[in-house]
Amino acid sequence: MSAITGTIKTDPTTIITPEAKLVMQKYISRIPRFLLGPDKVSFLMGQISKMDNEERFQLIEVMNNLLKVMTDMEASDIELGGYGTEDYVWFRIYGKKEPVLDLPKFTRDESALIILSILNDKQRQVLEQIRNLDFSYTFEYINSVYARKNGNHSEIRFRGDTFFDVDCLAMNMRSIIPDLRTLDQLEFPSAALKILSYNYVKQGLILITGITGSGKSTTLDAIVDWHNDNANAHIVTIASPLEYVHRSRKCIIRQREVGRDVLSFHEGVVQALRQDLDIMIIGEMRDPATIVAALEVTDTGHKVFSTLHTSSAVESLDRIVAEVDKSEQERVRNRLADVLTAVISQKLVPSLDGKLILAKEILIVNPNVRAAIKNNNTGEIYMMINQGITSGMVTMEQDLKRLYMERRISLEMALQYANNKELFRQIIGAA
Repeated sequence: MSAITGTIKTDPTTIITPEAKLVMQKYISRIPRFLLGPDKVSFLMGQISKMDNEERFQLIEVMNNLLKVMTDMEASDIELGGYGTEDYVWFRIYGKKEPVLDLPKFTRDESALIILSILNDKQRQVLEQIRNLDFSYTFEYINSVYARKNGNHSEIRFRGDTFFDVDCLAMNMRSIIPDLRTLDQLEFPSAALKILSYNYVKQGLILITGITGSGKSTTLDAIVDWHNDNANAHIVTIASPLEYVHRSRKCIIRQREVGRDVLSFHEGVVQALRQDLDIMIIGEMRDPATIVAALEVTDTGHKVFSTLHTSSAVESLDRIVAEVDKSEQERVRNRLADVLTAVISQKLVPSLDGKLILAKEILIVNPNVRAAIKNNNTGEIYMMINQGITSGMVTMEQDLKRLYMERRISLEMALQYANNKELFRQIIGAA
């Protein structure tokens, strides 16, 4: 098993104190022997509510200590608990996920207690009912690398997802880096930047797409931050969970988390129409109701940004139409063609310096693209992107070629991340 070892020098008692160990032993020893799987987790949920503040604080500190190590190692994700971890804590660092052998191991019951300790009563109820919970988590880390880089900004946020893995409670948490990337750093063509800007285009739907972990949230936050410095507008964001928290400057920014500030994406979209908004950020178009509501908001003259879990611009168009009932597909296809202004499909590619770099496909909707969508000829759109470089369009293969020619990624990585590998071989001149 590949593993991270020798990179941290930490005394296990700095992660889990003797006091925390005693708390774990106390409550785990109360588990009836006949309880197994989810029933055992339900029992521990009840025990958490019986803990006094000091006992729960000891468990929360274990989680915080793990997150401190994660932050210092510049890991993007942590995995804790469940059957699959083999009792190790796992980190993803620059795209590579491995167990951290220098950290203490936690039994499945210990991991469950740690996870449950950072959830409130309502969150534990949701987890018990639907076997999954998306949530956000914040704690202060005063002496962190990020705090020193960002003017002693010591509050660090995480996006969490807890779930069951072979009847055991497990959790993934992703770091929400407090220093935002700028649109300049993301290297968008100037023509694409105009489409993104509320100052230049006041309405329309822009989709940011990609698989999980492709930086969609980072791009959305960069777009919000750019507008916050360059436009006078009212921005409403609806997210699940809420990640980076923006502070209003030139824009007033309202941020609503699904499950805490609003019941659902669909409800948040509908309610925003009564809140005098200019720009709406929808964290994800994950169901037909949200898709239809987003199209309607855009149709009323607003600018809307949202995300989809797709790997190319053309796939994104097909996915939206396919998500709705067949009887509605023709109407949705026509409405999408009318309101869509751009699709940005992105991937994070391992770079030659051992980090990750953004590669992107950009579709800017022009009359020819609009006609192809309405006529259900989306297969023609790839070549339109390929030939639209002067208007700011670029295929994933063209952008990977750019990064390779600039000696920022290897040929192997470029080929691996290309959507059309045969076409990439042709444009790169490789056999």
